[in-house]
Amino acid sequence: MSPEPSKLEPHHLLNRELSWLEFNQRVLEEALDPSTPLLERVKFFCAFSSNLDEFFEVRVAGLKQQIESAVVERSADGLTATETLQAVHRRVRRLVERQYACWRNELRPELARHGIRFLRFAELSKADLNWVEHFYRAQIRPVLTPLGLDTAHPFPQLLNKSLNMIVQLEVSASGGEAQQRLAVVQVPRVLPRLVQLPHPGSKQRQYLFLGEVIGHYLADLFPGTKIPGCWNFRVTRNGELYANEEEASGLLKAVESELQGRRRGDAVRLEVEPGCPPEIRAMLLENLGLKNEDLFVINGPINPVRLMAVAEGDHSPELREPPWVAPPPAALREDTDFFGVIRRGDILLHHPYENFGSVVDFLKQAAADPNVLAIKQTLYRTGGDPQIVGALMEAVQNGKQVAAVVELKAPDEDSHGVLWPRRLEEAGVHVVYGLVGCKIHAKMCLVVRKDSDAIRRYLHLSTGNYNPATARFYTDVGLLTCRPSFGEDAASLFNLLTGICQFQGTKKLLISPFELHARMLKLIERETEHARKKLPARIIARMNSLSDPRIIAALYEASRAGVRIDLIVRGICCLRPGIKGVSEHITVRSIVDRFVEHSRVFYFENACQPDIFIGSADWTPRSFFRRIEVVFPIDDGNLRERVQGELLETALKDNVKARLLTSSGSYKRQRPRRGAVLHRSQNELLRAAAGASPSRTPARNSKGQFPRFKLAPSPFATPPR
Repeated sequence: MSPEPSKLEPHHLLNRELSWLEFNQRVLEEALDPSTPLLERVKFFCAFSSNLDEFFEVRVAGLKQQIESAVVERSADGLTATETLQAVHRRVRRLVERQYACWRNELRPELARHGIRFLRFAELSKADLNWVEHFYRAQIRPVLTPLGLDTAHPFPQLLNKSLNMIVQLEVSASGGEAQQRLAVVQVPRVLPRLVQLPHPGSKQRQYLFLGEVIGHYLADLFPGTKIPGCWNFRVTRNGELYANEEEASGLLKAVESELQGRRRGDAVRLEVEPGCPPEIRAMLLENLGLKNEDLFVINGPINPVRLMAVAEGDHSPELREPPWVAPPPAALREDTDFFGVIRRGDILLHHPYENFGSVVDFLKQAAADPNVLAIKQTLYRTGGDPQIVGALMEAVQNGKQVAAVVELKAPDEDSHGVLWPRRLEEAGVHVVYGLVGCKIHAKMCLVVRKDSDAIRRYLHLSTGNYNPATARFYTDVGLLTCRPSFGEDAASLFNLLTGICQFQGTKKLLISPFELHARMLKLIERETEHARKKLPARIIARMNSLSDPRIIAALYEASRAGVRIDLIVRGICCLRPGIKGVSEHITVRSIVDRFVEHSRVFYFENACQPDIFIGSADWTPRSFFRRIEVVFPIDDGNLRERVQGELLETALKDNVKARLLTSSGSYKRQRPRRGAVLHRSQNELLRAAAGASPSRTPARNSKGQFPRFKLAPSPFATPPR
């Protein structure tokens, strides 16, 4: 259990849910920014909606459950669940209005100006109309199921986040007045939400929204009726995964059954098109068990995530960021014998500026090497990547002992997340499904090899998942090492995860939930004592989220003592900077840019003998007490300098994509003085990785826009192996 926080008043903390919405606003601002390439704006527009969907599925659902429970209490920031939910709804409405105004007034017109158009039926040529009708008859109509609503046909159980249509019907009875009826048309997920018209050889890309196509042909589904109106709607449901963890061996079966039951989750949000009559909205809310405050009227495409299809493909390169093909790490460019290179010294990996293929190749080389005896790996959100899974299966075929600690994350309405661990088991990999009470969030791969002089443990540790797909747009840092103390700690942790034993402590690795929280507090307190003794004291911490009350209280105490504290927090931050006498020496900045900032780095000055740690953990109660996390020191002096420069100092200089957190809880862009050098940290890291010397970022032009950034040619710009 987490110790009780001390010396914290409610006004010292920011609300967790509202802080998350501030983060998603920063994502939306990238879609609103005209200096962002157009198709990249579309991606941020979609990411905002995807983030908001998950927020409702998990956080809003959790707030509703708290409200319905018998326990009434205030969170650390002083709000009750009801007060938080009311504030969330107000904030979300403002954000969604801003989002769709951006779509109607900026993105859609700009896309049309560049030949990417979303048409209505009145705009179709005769040839296009013929093609659409054939497409409807052949591809859409066979999978549609109209559902009438009456006493004999109850309201259907609608899938989470699925597109549906509510249809108003008039049915003429023989010799009587027409009866008013309602029906629902569920749109199967196998159908594309955007129907692209075929125009071979044309640079124009023209689309119809699927809902518009189905709406146009509704008379075909309801013959003999009149259709006064139809409206798209979507329901979001509680997406939390509740599994019975009484027995670890039963966890996989629990997840499988939960996948089947996911669609029965309680509704938390209803989205409808404008024009839907009030009585129909009320009927939908009643049948879904929702209130009027859960209703959102969407003046634009419902579920904008599907618009990501517009940004996919190899068209319109002028509307995108320049492509990036990451080079391999410098240490592995000339010598690809991983084990020999690692024996010569630790290797730092920085993705996506360096190719993640090096991690895959390390695992493949271990699987094929006859001197490798065993491989042990944690797998969290790998996506079932065939290279990772295939290497582990190949290792078994080559006679090696292989163990995989799999943390299941059931994807929405998809059982693929359960199938690939089954494949590993069938191939002979010893698979362990999680740990009772703790999610396995640590990222590590341990390779035991019989070298010519000794048996050694080679270790890969990282801040990010073993997922080559996400590694292309998530910034993460990893370490390849064969330091004996690291290897011994990792072996002990794997024994704890796969066997039955007690935690015995570690020499180098900091592991939660056992000791990480206490060790981080001691490191902060050490800086506080140094400041009181007038010794050099500073803390720089980079992470995804900061919400642990004890850590925040310790940072406030360090600030009072005069420690300079710079925090780089991408998402949620419950710490409130700039409070007089409390947090005057603390700055918090967030960077939202082309790549998702995901690295966790912790720097402690230690009176000019700095300690730097990297790992999988954020500073949150979840990471400290409900997850297996690994944080590790950077012992190599050269690598410490590189981490300090690349991951900390470069981020602190960013005055283009960085926003500073104010004491009110809002974020503001930095406004450099006229003529000041502009620093966009991700671009500077891309230049450095490409071999170009860092150069001054051009100033905004008269329209307030930045010129397009072009990478210098890279001698390593070749496809990954």
